[in-house]
Amino acid sequence: MKSITMKRRTFLTTTTAAAATLALPNLITAKTKKAIVLGKGKFQYTVEHGWGDAPKGLSYGNATHGVAVDKAGLIYITHQGRPNSIIVFEPSGKFVKSMGKVHAGSGHGIDIREENGTEHIYLSPSNARMSFTKMTMDGEVVWQKGQKLLGELSGKYPGRYRPTNASFSPDGGYFLGDGYGGGYIHQFDKKDRYVRTLGGGGTADGKFRTPHGQWLDARDGTPKLAVCDRANKRLQWFDMNGKHLRTQGGFLFPADIDIQGDIMMVPDLHARITLLDKNNKVITHLGDNEQWRAKALSAGFRGKRAQWQDGRFIHPHDACFDKAGNIFCVEWVIGGRVTKLTKV
Repeated sequence: MKSITMKRRTFLTTTTAAAATLALPNLITAKTKKAIVLGKGKFQYTVEHGWGDAPKGLSYGNATHGVAVDKAGLIYITHQGRPNSIIVFEPSGKFVKSMGKVHAGSGHGIDIREENGTEHIYLSPSNARMSFTKMTMDGEVVWQKGQKLLGELSGKYPGRYRPTNASFSPDGGYFLGDGYGGGYIHQFDKKDRYVRTLGGGGTADGKFRTPHGQWLDARDGTPKLAVCDRANKRLQWFDMNGKHLRTQGGFLFPADIDIQGDIMMVPDLHARITLLDKNNKVITHLGDNEQWRAKALSAGFRGKRAQWQDGRFIHPHDACFDKAGNIFCVEWVIGGRVTKLTKV
């Protein structure tokens, strides 16, 4: 099969809570005089914490959760602030707009796809009372799929339900992940027709404990759904018909996936970002440090900004590449934090 080039959150196919009074990190984070570099070999990056110049008064609230880049290079950050759930920046970090009122206080997963020449945003709110939402780049809602509809289609609800992320198939279809709820991933075709449901709670292959993030992995020429099975500390791969293919451990608390070329990136909630090669061998763990991780995972540390260190992550919740191979990482910390890793 022809190889499919994937770059998370700008997917091409054919066919603004708690701590809301905190200022955005760029207003309170001082830059170090000497550049800090993470990584090794061809994968080295300088670190800029508190990236993004937003107007005073806007807040990420209790956390920054998702990040996506559109084809123009604009960066979209989902968060738990109000009155909206998305803040958009230019590549330079200049503020563009705030949007996404539909999920105010509960912004979580965000993914962007171009469909027949027009980009759309797919949102997955971290709220059991809210719905997966597809919207235009201007914020107009195209459709919503919540627990009631998904229950009628899949037979899996009523029950636990709380969305986390979405991903796309190469034929125009998509997958909706109920990662914080029942542990299901619901598959739809390009005409928005329900196809099947994968997973459910468990530790066996094909089952999940918090399928938090997902993305299409076609690095070997064959499209597969890769899933961050977070609480099971592993990744799982499935074919486009939902058949389990393989499972790989060695992760700590994998949160999401991005792919650029042959490189898979896995932001890990336990204070590091992992880069894997085409054969899923570890290239490097950005920011990895056992002593720091113990501190980062200690009670309340996600809110102790004065104790954070430059060049160290607390809780990477999502990350994506831009066209130049730079990385934008958002963290599950009080007040939120966006870090830009610029490739050396």
